Amino acid sequence: MNRISALRNRSGIKQTALAGALGWSQSRLSNYESGTRIPGLYECRAITVALNKLGTTCTLDDVFPPEHDVPEAA
Repeated sequence: MNRISALRNRSGIKQTALAGALGWSQSRLSNYESGTRIPGLYECRAITVALNKLGTTCTLDDVFPPEHDVPEAA
């Protein structure tokens, strides 16, 4: 699960604006937001960078939270 839509909406960024900043079609971004398509690491980083450039303050983990806690090193 990702938080692209939640962070985008919180910052008042339209889907078309984010897609444009990424150089992608709106439908591609929509598919990532809905989970229809799963972005690779390159796309995840690009989305995070674009959100920050458009005024959101977020990290990769904010946009794509880890599904499970990572165990601590012994």
